[in-house]
Amino acid sequence: MIDHAHDLVSVRDATERVLTAAAGLDNASVAEPSRLPGWSRGHVLAHLARNADALVNVLEGRPMYATASVRDADIERDAPRPLDAQLADLRESGARFQSAGAAPADWSRTVELRNGVVDTASRIPFRRWVEVELHHVDLGTGYELEDLPEEFTQREIAFLVERFDGHLDVPSTRLTDGTHAWSTGRAADKPELTVTGSPVELLGWLCGRRDGSGLTVDGGSLPALPPL
Repeated sequence: MIDHAHDLVSVRDATERVLTAAAGLDNASVAEPSRLPGWSRGHVLAHLARNADALVNVLEGRPMYATASVRDADIERDAPRPLDAQLADLRESGARFQSAGAAPADWSRTVELRNGVVDTASRIPFRRWVEVELHHVDLGTGYELEDLPEEFTQREIAFLVERFDGHLDVPSTRLTDGTHAWSTGRAADKPELTVTGSPVELLGWLCGRRDGSGLTVDGGSLPALPPL
């Protein structure tokens, strides 16, 4: 069961960790490259702030972004700002998201995100948690996949496995960390591949933060996953 109230607390705590890490930067290091190709640390921070506001839109029944081009333009506009502006924006947008999450609502209702994706409102706090945790790693300030909360890692593996489930470009694949197992990819009577590794390595491969070299593959080669 999804517990949106629990996830809102997790989002709040994760946001505080990002703010603490980013506060150790300076204006020059905010302008330096992040781990995301083509994005500076300022781009990552700007995206996190604008994503918070976009998910407020979702919770309040408005389009997530006016258009894809507006989304991209807003990030480019905000990326060059000095550190103090970045921190204030991330803190204030995070507070707006928490406020929207605290409002009385039917959390079982269906909401629409980008590109026609729909989900239940109750999963929006977890989606925000994903954004905050993974982009904290992307900042390149010393926070690694190994530092992610164990609960988050397990849930994000399951979330991404579900996302690739039935995808025709992904072979039928069984993933296991030796204790838990998941299935994803196109439908088949039995898995074409078995991918084994630690939860951190499985997550890194699924979310595109690692190349999968820390995984063992039986039945073929590690497949290339479609972009998220």
